Amino acid sequence: MTGDTQSSVMVVDDEPGIRTALRANFLRHAWQVETASGVADAIRRLEKRDFDLIVTDIRMPDGSGMEVMRAARKASPTTAVILLTAYGSVPDAVKAMRDGALDYLTKPISFDHLQATAAQVMQRAQQAMPEPEPNDPGAGAADAGDIVGRSPVLLRALQRARAAASTGADVLIEAESGTGKELLARFIHEASARSHKPFVAVNCAALPEALLESELFGHGRGAFTGAVGARPGKFEAADGGTLLLDEIGEMPLNLQPKLLRALQEREFQRLGEGHSVRVDIRVIATTNVSLAGMVERGQFRADLYYRLNVIPLSLPPLRERRDDLPVLARHFAEQFAAQLRLGVPHLDPEFLNRLQAHDWPGNVRELANFMRRVMTLSGTLDIDAQCFDAEFQSAGTTARPLCIDPPGVRRGVSSAGRMAMPAAAGTPIREIEKLHLENTLALTDGNRTHAAEMLGISLRTLRNKIREYGLPPRRYA
Repeated sequence: MTGDTQSSVMVVDDEPGIRTALRANFLRHAWQVETASGVADAIRRLEKRDFDLIVTDIRMPDGSGMEVMRAARKASPTTAVILLTAYGSVPDAVKAMRDGALDYLTKPISFDHLQATAAQVMQRAQQAMPEPEPNDPGAGAADAGDIVGRSPVLLRALQRARAAASTGADVLIEAESGTGKELLARFIHEASARSHKPFVAVNCAALPEALLESELFGHGRGAFTGAVGARPGKFEAADGGTLLLDEIGEMPLNLQPKLLRALQEREFQRLGEGHSVRVDIRVIATTNVSLAGMVERGQFRADLYYRLNVIPLSLPPLRERRDDLPVLARHFAEQFAAQLRLGVPHLDPEFLNRLQAHDWPGNVRELANFMRRVMTLSGTLDIDAQCFDAEFQSAGTTARPLCIDPPGVRRGVSSAGRMAMPAAAGTPIREIEKLHLENTLALTDGNRTHAAEMLGISLRTLRNKIREYGLPPRRYA
């Protein structure tokens, strides 16, 4: 919203009659209204001021309404956008949602419908808008459930997620490990019409291949040894709600055709049964690798990728939203202090500066683990730069020897109590890999899913490595 009492809207259409009618409609509802005759005219107006809402035709003689939308979002990430077109189609609607539109209407337009839609998209935009306190680096978080931050790039991602939630279409979230893909999936579910129904998550990398089909689709009595009774799968458990297929890139190739049919038909058969089961679900898939790249390498079916990739979304890594680091650090510090039954922590400005200078390759998950260690081991509620230096090398150190401890483990003694020594030339690769694996498991307190993400390998590969090196599987839990 602008600082004015009235909400502001710019109507962009090359047809004078439509511009006049829409202007009159918005004026009757007490909006501040400007009109533009095309893309170039709209962009010139956007250079002079921001608008709370843009209502723009898609197809105009001098360009596309998508250009207007991108220019508006560049100037003000919280601007709401409604696209209009006489060429209504599902592909156009999907493209509009992909590019960030909050809604999509086809001509001829009902003025009542337009006003109702405008009210809805304005409400979504306001819910995603931060209210920062300039003197407090940790204030002003836009808290969307457990997604905390106030940076424009995060707010835009949340706006697109809200728009996707309202469509009911399937969603594919591609983002780096640790950015909060499952949190975004839950956010979409809670913002959708299915919020009162189940949210069911399946980690496709955490289950052995032999069990994944039964976990997804269920099984009948006697379907395999030990199947003493019928059991529904996750598809049935999510009926009416949302099914999250986490790390979909780990789905075995031989199971992908059955998953594709279930997604296309919303119908499947339990293992060992001949009759079909129908469900009404929305599917959200997540991945930390490029599925398009996997398709090119023959590691993922192209038809399944296109079926999942109806509305693609992403979450920015922490290095692209450094303004959120003070907000997140305070959030985690207060959370862990409460768990430890401590008082309210104080984060020194220099500590926050060090946080913002670090790249955080493990993203929000790495930051959360770091703040947990700081709050647990520092023995103080005054968190200063020394607390940062206790975990990371101090600024100004340039050369770093190749070391077998994972990022974030303090040089000298690892979190498992072992010495983290530089790897000497000639050290066998297997020994380095084994020790690196042990240290990473120690860093994640035995959480193999998080360890696999930090190492950039699949959970299945991690389990194989644990067996290969004879590591006790529950040693670090």
